[in-house]
Amino acid sequence: MTLLILGGTNEARLIAEALEGQDAILSLAGATRAPKTQALPTRVGGFGGAEGFSAYLDRHDITAVLDATHPFADRITRRTAAICADRSLPYLQVLRPPWQAEAGDNWTEIAREEDAAALIAPDAVVFLGTGRQSLERFANLAGHDVICRQIDPPTSPFPFPGGRFLVGRPPFSVQEEYDLFQALGVDWLVVKNAGGGPSRTKLTAARQLGIPVLMIARPARGDWPIVETVHAALAWVESL
Repeated sequence: MTLLILGGTNEARLIAEALEGQDAILSLAGATRAPKTQALPTRVGGFGGAEGFSAYLDRHDITAVLDATHPFADRITRRTAAICADRSLPYLQVLRPPWQAEAGDNWTEIAREEDAAALIAPDAVVFLGTGRQSLERFANLAGHDVICRQIDPPTSPFPFPGGRFLVGRPPFSVQEEYDLFQALGVDWLVVKNAGGGPSRTKLTAARQLGIPVLMIARPARGDWPIVETVHAALAWVESL
């Protein structure tokens, strides 16, 4: 059996560590320029669409696919699930639970990035914890004071007026996020409902500071096999 793990999340890293030495390959999309060293043989970069992915499966005799990509990597997940179904190839998605609001949180759920501008005053300081990949969808925030945090230094200018990049590599503690938001004078925090413990610290800091949060809803769940934990994913691998 040769297992292909589609990674990029903390879950993928933990799964790779648990499967070290076994016949498995970890694939990273390459969103981060200098990813951390992984416990399994690792490839980095896209596959070249559906045809390229299918060719990779054949070339490396992949017998099962474990999808531990980001909860918002919906296009990749749907494509992968469909190709595996067509090939009768075992497929499983690891999808951690979404965040749920707690007492004191002030969250407003929105369906897409473009919906944020209608809720934010023109003079507000907006902190985007959404990464650079969907940044252009916030173009109607042009003229606001927008801060977008990303892991790598930018290679191009901010895509609309009023914005600036902030470089930082997670994880961040609650205190670090609290101090940062306070220093920047953040009025709104915008995030995707990615779930997970390590990145929830920004939400805790926002609650402590009374900062309202725009929470971008997740894509709809698919009808393919899904588990929520690393333990369940490893049990599935063991059952193959």
